[in-house]
Amino acid sequence: MNHARTLALAAALAGLAACQPKAGGSTVGNAVPVATVNGAVIGRDFFEFYIKGITGKPSSELSAEQRRQALDNLIRAQLVAQEASREGIDKNTDTAALLELSRLNVLQQAVSDRYLKDKKPTETELRAEYETQVAALPKLEYHARHILLATEPFAQKIVERLAKGEKFEDLAKRESMDSSKDNGGDLGWFTPDRMVKPFAEAVVGLKPGEFTHKAVQTQYGWHVIQLVETRDLAAPSFDQVRQRLEQLVQGKKFKAYTDELMRNAKIDKKLTS
Repeated sequence: MNHARTLALAAALAGLAACQPKAGGSTVGNAVPVATVNGAVIGRDFFEFYIKGITGKPSSELSAEQRRQALDNLIRAQLVAQEASREGIDKNTDTAALLELSRLNVLQQAVSDRYLKDKKPTETELRAEYETQVAALPKLEYHARHILLATEPFAQKIVERLAKGEKFEDLAKRESMDSSKDNGGDLGWFTPDRMVKPFAEAVVGLKPGEFTHKAVQTQYGWHVIQLVETRDLAAPSFDQVRQRLEQLVQGKKFKAYTDELMRNAKIDKKLTS
């Protein structure tokens, strides 16, 4: 199920959850009913939309048993929604906020789909975006080991033992709290953006073969890090990331559209900090 369909289905069900049976009933979908539930009509259009949302097919391509099961699911949802309304759950602050967020997400996706329908990225736009993304990529990958300790004093003792000639791998296996200890603290190859900032900064500051002479603190504990080697990072080819580039270009186009809406709107922000 694609993103737009998922959001639309979510909104439809959110709308169903918000339905309240009234005198004469209420209608979900057009007036041609596939079922009524305590006076609330589940219309044919809504039923077909639900079927297509969960299967990607019209109901005519399903078996009679599958159609019955789908209708039972909608009826159950309608009954639960009616119960929620009777108990005032739909007025609960969190529930109402979730329903509103669902509505906003679906409408935003629908407007995005409509706006971008005739604005497919050109080859020139895709190539330009590719160059932008490649320029922002890290230029090196790093291969490092680490020993994770609970306290700074103990970490500094490990540093001292390394300085006296003990092997990094052996100390990692004996002393590290990290699961990498079984591999001598080996973390394999990574780019700095995959690590927490203090760790990444320490790795980038080392030369191959060096280790940190001052323990590095992160939210996980205290690290003693050794840089094993580095290698050039090869950028993916244009064709490998073409689909992602299309998403990025279209995302920027829609952001420009919403930026214009923001500029033209009368907005009074009450939040000051």
